[in-house]
Amino acid sequence: MHRIVSRTQLSPNVTRLDVEAPRIAQIRQPGQFVIVRRAERAERIPLTIADTDPVAGTIALVIQAVGKSTRELVALGVGDFIRDISGPLGMPTEVIEKGRALCIGGGVGTAVVHPIAQGLHQRGVAVVSVIGGRSKEWVIFEEELKRLGEVVVCTDDGSYGRKGFVTDAAKELLTAGGIDIVYAVGPVPMMRAVANLTRPFGVHTIVSLNPVMVDGTGMCGGCRVEVGGETKFACVDGPEFDGHKVDFDLLADRLSTYRTQEQEAATRCGDDCRIGLQK
Repeated sequence: MHRIVSRTQLSPNVTRLDVEAPRIAQIRQPGQFVIVRRAERAERIPLTIADTDPVAGTIALVIQAVGKSTRELVALGVGDFIRDISGPLGMPTEVIEKGRALCIGGGVGTAVVHPIAQGLHQRGVAVVSVIGGRSKEWVIFEEELKRLGEVVVCTDDGSYGRKGFVTDAAKELLTAGGIDIVYAVGPVPMMRAVANLTRPFGVHTIVSLNPVMVDGTGMCGGCRVEVGGETKFACVDGPEFDGHKVDFDLLADRLSTYRTQEQEAATRCGDDCRIGLQK
């Protein structure tokens, strides 16, 4: 059992839970994730370890409430317990040792970019982060990323930062030169757009994929993705891959496989869950 020690609402449907998990907090590396099970018969949910406090023995989980299971998870409060947290799982991020890195986060993907930026900063790499949201209230982890380097904020409606998409700001930075590597995490269309943007610049681009995942150890095969014409399992070979080699069409198709079942579960859950799925 893992006690929740802090709960923070980051945006209208994104919640941060800081949870006791001392062994994971001691050994996790950037890019790794955990499998969370709220209760005995609950769904297993993969979540990135967005931050850690090894001294306090806690890890930060950032959860976007888009369906029944995630809404039930974020309904927990301080003092409540999560039954199971397994990890750390997955391969650590490929972190360069010097130079300048561009970290791009869209929506809840910004929380996934954060530990990558931490790892880069700890190695003395210059970090510039470009993060985005629909409007100001959807922008997350801005202050945390500012501690690690320069931050450019983009909003679709121009209510905060600069108006436009993260790819617009990224293109300007790439055109100016001096970027050695790009890390991008967000919705599939955003990661695909970033990969297409960086390809002509010849800049190595790493994306973090989020396919359907059950056990997190490579046994179920649910998280199959195609990278460079080869089948990979995101849970053990990733979740991060070369963005220029990912088959994003196949990834998007597989993510919609259980959409009907997800909507039915949300309907049983009530109006709040249905709202989360109407994105």
